[in-house]
This record gives sequence, structure tokens and C-alpha cells, in this order.
Amino acid sequence: MNGNRRFGCLMLLAALIVCSSVSAQDKKHETRLRAVHGTVVDKSENPLSDGIVFLKNLRTKGVTTHISDLDGNYRFSGLDPNTDYEIHAEKEGMTSITKTISSFDSRKNIVMNLKLDRKRPEK
Repeated sequence: MNGNRRFGCLMLLAALIVCSSVSAQDKKHETRLRAVHGTVVDKSENPLSDGIVFLKNLRTKGVTTHISDLDGNYRFSGLDPNTDYEIHAEKEGMTSITKTISSFDSRKNIVMNLKLDRKRPEK
């Protein structure tokens, strides 16, 4: 093999190693991310569809919302394990208590059911 060809092969091999390393790091980061899910229910524990679930990132103060499905289920995924969050649900003037998802909680799959059992405070 001549020198140019050998150099080209080495460069290609180095590029493949770097790409596979970056891909492995992305997968490692992805597997560290967390998810929170659960069911929005009324006082009698009946599932509620169309409940609005609020997830607040306590570092950025950003809020993300999801609407519960026909069975009252909701899900947030891709949560940073090093960030604290607050979560609560609302529907038709009712609200749940606000719960905290702590960065010290090492679970990757967190279940939090949200019971709408109090009137939402007037703003």
C-alpha cells in the first residue's frame, strides 16, 4: 500500500472510532435521562381525561404541559437527572397538590399520580 492510501485508511479508521465514541456517549447520556408518568384522578380516584399537567423545571423556571388521555394518563420523558422539578395537575377549577421531583431521587422511571382534590386559588 502506498503512503497516501495508508494515510487515508488511517484517517478513515480514526473518524470511525470518534463517531462510535460520540454515539456511545449520546446513548449513555440518553439512558441517564428520567421520565415521570402517572394518572390524573378526581377525589374518588376516578381517572380524568383532559387534565392539564404542569411540569416546572426549577433551574430554568420553564414550564411544560401535557393533557391527560382518555384514561387519565400523562407522561413526560427526557428529564435531566440533575434538575429538580415541580409537578401538578388542573382541570375545571380544581387542582392537585404540587409535588417535587428531586435530583436526589435516582429512579429513572418515576410514577406520580395526581389527585384533583382542592379548588384552584384565584389569581
